[in-house]
Amino acid sequence: MGKNLNDAMKLLEDAQRDVDEEQDKKFVRKDIPGPLQGSGQDMGSILQIVQNLMQGEEDGGDPTCQRIQHVGEQGHIALLGHSLAAYISVLEKERLRRMTTRILSDTTLWLCRLFRYENGSAYYHEDDREGLLKVCRLIIHSRYDDYITEGFNVLTTKQPVIYISAASRPGLGQYLCNQLGLPLSSFCSVPCNTMFGSQHQMDVALLDRLIKDDVDSGKLPLLLVANAGTPGAGHTDKIGRLKELCNQYSMWLHVEGVNLATLVLGYVNSSVLAATKSDSMTLTLGPWLGLPAIPAVTLYRHEDPSLSLAAGLTSSQPVEKLRALPLWLSLQYLGHDGIVERIKHASQLSQRLLGNLKNLNYIRTSVEDELSSPVVVFRFTELQVKPGTEQVSYTSQTSAKPDSTNNNQRELYDTFNRWLGEQLAQLVPTSGVDVVELEDEGTCVRFSPLMTAAVLGTKVEDTDHLVECLKAKIPVLNSTLELREEFKNEVYRTAGLTYIEDLSWPGVGVIRYELFGEEHDPNKRQAEVEKISFGLLKKLKELDSDLLFSSGPEFGGEKNCIYIGMVTEDLDMAELVETIATMGREIEENSRLLENMTEVVRRGIQEAEMQLQKASEEKLMEEGVLRQIPLVGSVLNWLSPVQAPLKGRTFSLAAGSVESTETTYATKAQNTGSTPPPTPTIIRTKHRHPGQKLFRRSSKCSEAGSEAGSLAPAEEREKEVQLPVTASDKQEQEVPDEVKLSENSQVDSKEEPDDKSKLTESLDEVEIQDNEQSSAHTEDTEGLR
Repeated sequence: MGKNLNDAMKLLEDAQRDVDEEQDKKFVRKDIPGPLQGSGQDMGSILQIVQNLMQGEEDGGDPTCQRIQHVGEQGHIALLGHSLAAYISVLEKERLRRMTTRILSDTTLWLCRLFRYENGSAYYHEDDREGLLKVCRLIIHSRYDDYITEGFNVLTTKQPVIYISAASRPGLGQYLCNQLGLPLSSFCSVPCNTMFGSQHQMDVALLDRLIKDDVDSGKLPLLLVANAGTPGAGHTDKIGRLKELCNQYSMWLHVEGVNLATLVLGYVNSSVLAATKSDSMTLTLGPWLGLPAIPAVTLYRHEDPSLSLAAGLTSSQPVEKLRALPLWLSLQYLGHDGIVERIKHASQLSQRLLGNLKNLNYIRTSVEDELSSPVVVFRFTELQVKPGTEQVSYTSQTSAKPDSTNNNQRELYDTFNRWLGEQLAQLVPTSGVDVVELEDEGTCVRFSPLMTAAVLGTKVEDTDHLVECLKAKIPVLNSTLELREEFKNEVYRTAGLTYIEDLSWPGVGVIRYELFGEEHDPNKRQAEVEKISFGLLKKLKELDSDLLFSSGPEFGGEKNCIYIGMVTEDLDMAELVETIATMGREIEENSRLLENMTEVVRRGIQEAEMQLQKASEEKLMEEGVLRQIPLVGSVLNWLSPVQAPLKGRTFSLAAGSVESTETTYATKAQNTGSTPPPTPTIIRTKHRHPGQKLFRRSSKCSEAGSEAGSLAPAEEREKEVQLPVTASDKQEQEVPDEVKLSENSQVDSKEEPDDKSKLTESLDEVEIQDNEQSSAHTEDTEGLR
């Protein structure tokens, strides 16, 4: 025993040593910073390292799963611009100055003409918020005369205020205040419309009151940031009225948004066209045109170049002006027609998708202008919106319901729309759809081809495929919503299962298996529940079914639960719940049987040891001490042999007791004892057609076939309950045919009272035969005696 223990400990130590060595090797990685090599490396080795880092081979990832975005010829032109900028920076200063001036002036002129922004200047920056930040500094320099000399002390006389729409990208106001050194009280969030107009547009009347209150309190209205395409829904503020308000209070108007890209088209919406009269606007040409590593551009109008230089909008360093070189090359490569064609193609994609969504029930769109909106936002709802009918807002339809039901219903639909957006993004990755959270509508699916079409290469076929996938998912969503209540009621009627309400799970519902046994120790009970839940989930996944069974989300989900995904209308809910409950009971019974067997074996071993010790003591008392001595005992046994009966013990797993083996040696046969009957279990073996999955109802043809098959005998139809044959059943099978006949005749007598005499005669014959057999058996026994 000691040797085996030492061997086992040695094996464990060797295994632990191997694990430690593997961990040491794991941390010896090339990507961990190390000392710089003294001799240096050649260009091929360095490029190989870069390639490995790009493909992720050193991280153990699959290179095929981490594909680099496809870069066309126009993308290579943009990437070439960065290399040329570094090469041009080493030229002679005068030549470098002339070249950078030409590049900057050409690019600014082309952009101003493309986007109808007359007499404007341009600032090129990597961060799309940096342009607005520089504009804020320009306004502060122009509105506070002594700001250059006095600094922030000047701002204490009149606190500046920046107004930003509540529908703008989150964190923009905080970013500006932090970078400018202003308190957060200088940032004012303007609410959107609540009664009239789009719920994603800035409330102009409320903004006017806010500005008046700030002026009366001694503050200085400085800047207003408007949206030509909000980040969420793509709606455009009433820029014309906002410009009039800014002129009234001498404020600076800055416009940003994806809808500014439509300024290059022939037909432009009037609200977007008003952005050309703003004081500044930011353009993100990279995603619009599908150009990688292209800087954003802020176009602005200002007459004092010294203040622009102080604010950082212009630079005296020629190298800074080379930021426009990649854009300068790309614009020349695409040309005017190529730029317009890309923007026009993206707008046509959105219009095509919007036209197809109008013909779909249960889909509600949130589009500001159906004729020219480049952003399509849609949502799956319970409303059956038919073609040609007016679409009523979600809030007006749900306002009549109680608040608790309303909130639960909205949260459930948000969950389903989040699942819908994720499914569409996986099925049609080139469409570029994503999930967006809107304050009023909730979770929606957004299609913004201006931001994704040029990069992903979205085509008209991709939009049509997106609509087909959406049509296929709508019945699944409706069926799941309708069957959730039925699933809940079915679980409540089934013993051993508990329904868990989880509105964040996109599926038919969540259940938990409850133990039948009483376990007072909470730790043991929790461990047993975890074990049974794990085994139940594993068995459900192995079934021939197309349902999704999982343990829930990675974060925030309920523990020890079975999460069931989306279902279709042909789901047999009773069969599903019954199967889960039956499997759970089987796993629990097998677990308890194993535990009981372990306890029985342990007690049997202890009892056997006690009986063996007692038998050895009795042997010592009967034979004496001398017979136990090796040499003396042999001589005594030869002179006077002891005829001791053979004694042994056998352990019965069925009875759970230690028994003597005397009967075994006497009869020369081992007594197996009585085996307990097996536990009857209900097995539902529903007849399935070829190709039919579990938990699915049969089609109409199969139903007709089953109705026709109901005329056949019961043995030829489906067998739903199978009970094992017990000992009593065997005895019934061994009854003589005469007795069976008598029993059958007795049953028939109930139906035919006239055959009573026949039944009595048959019973008398059986009784006479039994008496004759018993008397013959008695005579044989006496003869043997």
